[in-house]
Amino acid sequence: MNSEIVNPDPARMIEGLRDTGYEFNTAIADIIDNSIAANATIVDVTIKMDLRGNVRTSIADNGTGMDRTGLINAMKYGSSKRVDPSSLGKFGLGLKTASTAFCRQLSVTSCASSAADLLAATWDLDHVAQQGKWELLFSEPDNETKKHFAEVAGKGPGTVVVWLKVDRLLKTYQQASGKFAQNALKRTIDGLREHVAMVFQRFLDQKDSRARHVQIRVNSEAVDAWDPFCVGESELVGQETKTVEFGSGKEADFIVRAYVLPRQEEFSNDAARKRARLVNDRQGIYIYRENRLIHDADWLNMFQKEPHGSLLRVEFSFTNELDEAFHVDIKKSRILLNEDLWNWLNDEFVPGPRRAANDRYRKGLRKLSKKASEGAHDSSNASIGSKEGELDTANVQVVNAQTGDVEVTNAQGSVRLKLKIGNAMRPGECFVQPVDGLDDGILWQPALIEGHKAVQINTGHPYYHKVYVPNLTSGVTIQGMDSLLWAICAAELGTVNEATKQHFAELRFEVSRLLRRLVEDLPDPETQSDDGV
Repeated sequence: MNSEIVNPDPARMIEGLRDTGYEFNTAIADIIDNSIAANATIVDVTIKMDLRGNVRTSIADNGTGMDRTGLINAMKYGSSKRVDPSSLGKFGLGLKTASTAFCRQLSVTSCASSAADLLAATWDLDHVAQQGKWELLFSEPDNETKKHFAEVAGKGPGTVVVWLKVDRLLKTYQQASGKFAQNALKRTIDGLREHVAMVFQRFLDQKDSRARHVQIRVNSEAVDAWDPFCVGESELVGQETKTVEFGSGKEADFIVRAYVLPRQEEFSNDAARKRARLVNDRQGIYIYRENRLIHDADWLNMFQKEPHGSLLRVEFSFTNELDEAFHVDIKKSRILLNEDLWNWLNDEFVPGPRRAANDRYRKGLRKLSKKASEGAHDSSNASIGSKEGELDTANVQVVNAQTGDVEVTNAQGSVRLKLKIGNAMRPGECFVQPVDGLDDGILWQPALIEGHKAVQINTGHPYYHKVYVPNLTSGVTIQGMDSLLWAICAAELGTVNEATKQHFAELRFEVSRLLRRLVEDLPDPETQSDDGV
């Protein structure tokens, strides 16, 4: 058998590796991984723009640092495997691919001791293309790099990673360093700060004993840990340790915990409520590898994110031993579960916590909406009552008050119906009545209250919670919506006949279903205190 060594074209290869799918936040997190793997206690990220619109990104740490041999290995595509298998680094590609996904020049400056000189190694993509060689450049670091190194690592050891010729971070602006470019960069930095707070939460939180403490700063501002599970406020509703077998008889454990968060009005204080970020997109499974978040807020295609599940967050934690079993990718941003494990999560573990989260969400929704609705419809009742005589197009006679049987006579003739027959819950509440729940979860239904044609509105329906409640202080808006629903009920009674009565019932059901879906992504109304909305 003959063989021949076939080396890849340097320019095409190094350019192609720019497109591995990194997002900016993921790329910076990958470099922070290296700092943590080097036992750094401080990681400082600086991102700034000069007057020409050039962005410089610098990540400095006070870790163990590297000598020339170590630096060459770190800069090699596919660097040697780390001695510690629990290291956050994995494939020996992250530093290079994460950096060049956004810049054309990557420099790493390091020293292994305070007695050693700083040495900078640089991958310049343009230089590689011109020379047609994997030629790594060595030089003395620039003054800005030296300054950043000294601020974080003192005399050493430590490392600084610098991105220059950044060409894929911001779009091109007419004014390269103008207001719009500056605002875009600020949004990017703010987003990075949030991402770091979430991904490295266990390292940032001094009280969390699962990981050693690391201080991470972004543009000189210390990043505070963000706990998606709100431990201390939330309820742990499920926890299991499972063993996975893989390879040749190998096995390792992982842990799954499910937390149900309080509703907005149930948090102990406003600060805790704001930190929780109670939005629909934050529900899901949060996956941790070696105490570092690698994938967040996703149900792994088990089901869609719906409002009634917004209080549920699930922790899935494993060690490097399961990298092979879970097929951890190059960016350490996803895992693939085998069919048995996926089915266990979907069919056995998650359903119970989902029900608990659903119950808390709906119970709180009903309680809040009911409390908010008290007196909110008084002006609607007064307005409709003043015009009732002019708008009456049907005669309704009660046949059996206990069963709700009535006979409706209108221009179409007479027809037997079942209506809710009730009393006013407040003085004058004879035309629009908020109620805590209706059959089939419908939003509204016609009723007869103290002999008056009325509409009952379901305060437990998401439409009431998300559209009515935020507007309860706007009398005109509430009166307009109430008038519409009352008019629909009055029109139904004024036109219904034997052939159409079932169609009207189906229409109410279908419209209520559609409205439930349409308001899914609307925010929950903000609560001010336990005493009001």
